[in-house]
Amino acid sequence: MPITTEVKKLADSKPFYAVAGAGDFAVEKLLELPEQLQKLQGRREEIREAAKDLPEKARQFAGKAEVYAKDFPVKARDYADHIAGRANKLYEEFANRGRKVVSKTSGEMALELEEVSEAAEPAIASAQTPRKGTRTTTSGTTRTSRTPGTPRS
Repeated sequence: MPITTEVKKLADSKPFYAVAGAGDFAVEKLLELPEQLQKLQGRREEIREAAKDLPEKARQFAGKAEVYAKDFPVKARDYADHIAGRANKLYEEFANRGRKVVSKTSGEMALELEEVSEAAEPAIASAQTPRKGTRTTTSGTTRTSRTPGTPRS
């Protein structure tokens, strides 16, 4: 199967769009990162104070751990079901987002290609004139004469 067919099949698949959407989402979140870091740096003292209380809070939660451990299997199953539903929803959202990104990018690329082809038209027209060493046969085909010692292309 030609590679163009494979690329077209890939570009028409939902996983392709989901990956494109996830990438777009990642870029969006990475662009927000500097602002988030500044906010955290502003809360540095508050975080230090909270860290001082962690050993005491850990002792309090250790006493309750046995109660939570009994409920863990049921809660874990419920949580897994919830996560599976959320993952499916997120997959759909990423696929829709990816379709928009690819559509927008494809449209921009098509416009650029059109502009490039319009700019190249005069060069193409001059390239259609017969070159030295070519002749047109009576059937309308163009033949190139080869000088001895040159390889055929």
